Order: sequence, then structure tokens, then C-alpha cells
Amino acid sequence: MIGKITGRLDYRASDHVLIDTHGVGYIIYCSQPTLARMPAPGGAVALYTDLVVREDLLQLYGFATLAEKEWHRLLTTVQGVGAKAALAIAGTLGVDGLARAISLGDVASIKSAPGVGPKLAQRVVVELKDKAPAVMALGAAGARAASVDDDAMVIEPSMSYASASPVETGGAAAVRADALSALTNLGYAPGEAAGAIAEAMDHVPDATAPELIRRCLKLLAPKG
Repeated sequence: MIGKITGRLDYRASDHVLIDTHGVGYIIYCSQPTLARMPAPGGAVALYTDLVVREDLLQLYGFATLAEKEWHRLLTTVQGVGAKAALAIAGTLGVDGLARAISLGDVASIKSAPGVGPKLAQRVVVELKDKAPAVMALGAAGARAASVDDDAMVIEPSMSYASASPVETGGAAAVRADALSALTNLGYAPGEAAGAIAEAMDHVPDATAPELIRRCLKLLAPKG
């Protein structure tokens, strides 16, 4: 399995890039936000990758962060969601938007991705509601960008994709992961906890972990 490619960008096309690694060129399919983050040709680049094997082809798919890669792999477990459809869904919503949509059962947001109809969007929400918290729990580690080395974060964030800086995005992911861990330790189901976290963060996106946990407990408290 090819899990990461590091090299020089040879060229960028409408849906893929060619990365030269020691004289070997790898064609890697990417989402539009990831393509937008690419440096100029000749620049250093690193992507986490997933190799999709079919009877008649081998294709590499590339991701700026581990969380994006894991969301892609999770999406492709849903019947009817192929690698390119998963790329479109995650690319349209972003990892935070995708987590929120699945946690809240927001079928309309999933359906906004190109080529995704209402039935498929519904299937994504239903099948992944209890599986999504495992990816959400990656926290800051999942939000960290692939890099050439410790000093070179070669994939910079696109403002059209995420308004936060890498540090801020990682912080939000860590807070969400801490809250998810705390709530599941208290006995709440992962899907139930993830839904409360998503709802709470819609109202207070910059909440600290303790504040987020308190808000979630209020949301999860029995009504009446």
C-alpha cells in the first residue's frame, strides 16, 4: 500500500496532479480544495495517499491531511459511493462540514456534492452516523498537514476551503476529540455524542473542551 507521496510537482490538471519522486511520476487524483493548495510546478509537495485497486486499473488518491484520507476511506464503505464520489463529498463539505452533516443527519448538505442524489446522501448519513466518531477522534493528529519534513509544511490552506489556520484547525479538532472521548466515557453512544458536539459547536465554534462538554451534557440531558 502506498500511504504517502513526497516529491516535486510536475503539473496540475483539473482533477489530478503528477508528482515526480526520484524520477518516477505518480498520477494522484485530488479534491478541488487540495488541488488549490498545490505549489507552482517544481515546488515541493507531500500528500497522504490511498491506492484503489480494481480489476482493470490502479488509481492513487491524494489528501492534504490524515483526517481527509480517513474520511475518504470511510465514505467508500457506503454502498454506491466510489472513490471519486467520496472525493467530491469531502471536497465539497470539508472534513469539519462532513463530520457536522453526518452527526446532525443533514442529508441536504451531503446532497450538495456533485453527483450525489438524495437516496445516496441518506445512505451516507444512516450508515456512517455510528462510524464517524472514530475519525472525529483523530483530533489534532488528523488535522496535521502532510509535509516534506518537519520544517516544511508544503501544502498551505486555501481560504476558500478553510478560513482557519492549520494551528486553529488542529485546535478545534483536538477540542472536539477531547469532548467526544469524555462523553463516550460517560456512557453516551458515539453517534449521540457526536451529534451533540456538532450542534454545540454550531453555536460556539471557539468553545474550549470543558465548555463544549458542559453544553453537550445540557443537550443530552433528558427533556421534560
